[in-house]
Amino acid sequence: MDITHAIILIAIAVVVTAVVVWLITSSVLKNSAKSKIGNAEEKAREIIDEAVKTAETKKREALLEAKEENIRAKNDLDKEIKERRNEMQRNERRVVQKEESVDKKLEAIEKKEASLAQKEDNLNKQKAQVAKLNEQRIQELERISGLTSEQAKEFLLKTIEEDVKLDTAKMIKEAEARAKEEADKRAKDYVVTAIQKCAADHVSETTISVVQLPNDEMKGRIIGREGRNIRTLETMTGVDLIIDDTPEAVILSSFDPIRREVARIALEKLIVDGRIHPARIEEMVEKAQKEVENMIREAGEAATLEVGVHGIHPELIKLLGKMKFRTSYGQNALKHSIEVAQICGLLAAEIGEDVRLAKRAGLLHDIGKAVDHEMEGSHIQLGVELCKKYKESRLVINAVESHHGDVEPETTIAFLVQAADTISAARPGARRETIETYSNRLQQLEEITNGYKGVEKSFAIQAGREIRVMVVPEQISDAEMVLMARDISKQIESELEYPGQIKVNVIRESRVIDYAK
Repeated sequence: MDITHAIILIAIAVVVTAVVVWLITSSVLKNSAKSKIGNAEEKAREIIDEAVKTAETKKREALLEAKEENIRAKNDLDKEIKERRNEMQRNERRVVQKEESVDKKLEAIEKKEASLAQKEDNLNKQKAQVAKLNEQRIQELERISGLTSEQAKEFLLKTIEEDVKLDTAKMIKEAEARAKEEADKRAKDYVVTAIQKCAADHVSETTISVVQLPNDEMKGRIIGREGRNIRTLETMTGVDLIIDDTPEAVILSSFDPIRREVARIALEKLIVDGRIHPARIEEMVEKAQKEVENMIREAGEAATLEVGVHGIHPELIKLLGKMKFRTSYGQNALKHSIEVAQICGLLAAEIGEDVRLAKRAGLLHDIGKAVDHEMEGSHIQLGVELCKKYKESRLVINAVESHHGDVEPETTIAFLVQAADTISAARPGARRETIETYSNRLQQLEEITNGYKGVEKSFAIQAGREIRVMVVPEQISDAEMVLMARDISKQIESELEYPGQIKVNVIRESRVIDYAK
């Protein structure tokens, strides 16, 4: 119990001690806080007083600066207003001066208008006087000449027309002479150079071939028993065999030269072999067809090598080879195409065009003739289709479609193809016409010329290369002869097709007869 009381007493003592210490500490802290608060309030009052003094100073300074700024702005504004007023006064003075100038000009214009009006009145009066005098002059002229004004006009127009015709004819003759002289000189140089460098043979071919026989007994073997051999040969080749009284010869007739060539080769092989019967005929015809196909291909390749044109489609080369067996007016189509290509190349070299392209266009210009017996259409249309099909250039296609003038040439090379085609076709001995075509052309020439007024008679001479026109001297003057020759030439060009050129010779003969007694 003593220990417990002791512990309790100690605890109470400790608590009392703690309370006393806390009370003492609290009192000390309160006194210290009061002292600090008093100091802070005093400092705060000092800061506030200082701030008030600074603010009043700033305020006074700001007011002074604002007053000075206002004074400067007012001075600037007054100065600007004064300058603008001065400018406005100057503008007003200029406007006044311009108005005065415009008024003066208006007065001058009004004076001029009045003067012009007066002059116009005077001119109208003078016109009336001139018209009256002109009428009097016309009446006097009619009285003196005995002609009315319409008759005088007609006479004058007729006189002027005659003068104009004469002058026109002279001008046409002079212009044509100059142009022809210059053109002939240059064309002759080009053409002669081209022809000198390119010489080609011309062989006239027909629609028949003759096969020589070793003896007349061979004719019977070719005919065969009851004609079976000749029927087989004609059926296999599509060619007519003509066996007549011609000694030791058989004639093969066909419009297709390739079939005729196949039949000729097959028949010659049969004659050499000696065994002539239907089975052997079929075998020989097949061999001949293969041989002709090889000949066609080799001929096409040889043509391209001869001309120096490469890169042509194989089918076009084959068609070129077929042209070896095609003729036009007796002229071999392949040889003609080669010659045109060579002439085109030489002409192109003379004038600075692409030689290879010119040769290509010249070689292919008649390619349609290789198929025109098999397909519908002209050789020009077929040639254009073939060139398009095998991807030829637009320039070559235009040269093909324009070489007969059906389409307008678009390039110089197309014109060269036209010229080369004409040169090759018109060369002496190159082509020949049938009697019917020749006589029709002569008749058409004479009909064209006889249709003109004042033509007495006309004659087609020089194998249709010249037409001579005799005119009535009383109806056609010398000046009208020139115009008539030109008109006839133009009509012949538009209505007829012919190789080369046709000379139109208009003749006006005047005779004066008298007798000495």
